[in-house]
Amino acid sequence: MKVSKDALRNARQFLRLTLRHGTVDLATAKTIVDKVIEVKPRHYLAILTAYHRLLRLELDKRHAIVESATEVSAEEQATITADLQTRHGADVTAEFRTNADLLGGIRVKLGSTVWDGSVKSRLEALRDKVLA
Repeated sequence: MKVSKDALRNARQFLRLTLRHGTVDLATAKTIVDKVIEVKPRHYLAILTAYHRLLRLELDKRHAIVESATEVSAEEQATITADLQTRHGADVTAEFRTNADLLGGIRVKLGSTVWDGSVKSRLEALRDKVLA
C-alpha cells in the first residue's frame, strides 16, 4: 500500500508525540490510535498503517536478538544484556536463541544492525577470499 506524503507526515508527528525520553509510551500510542479511529481523518487507514510501521521499527531498535550455536548460561546472558544496555540504553531487552548453523560464536541483531562473530560467517569470509 502506497502511503501519501500527508499520511506519512501525520504518522511521524504521532510517533514524535509517542516518544517520551527516547522510549515509546504505549499508553500514548493507544490514545493516539483510538483518537484517529474516532475522528477518522482523510486517509486514516494509511496514517494508521504508517504509524504502526514506525512504532514497530522504533520498538525493534530496543530489542536485541542474540543467536548462539549452543545454549548460553544465565550468567553469560546477564553479562551480554548488561553490555548491550550500557552501550545502547537501559531500556534494551535481549532475546536469546540457539542456532546450530552458526557452528560457534554469537550473532547479535539490534534493530537493523547486526554484529556477527560466528564461526560460520568467518568461514564464509575466508571462502570468499580464497575464491576471489
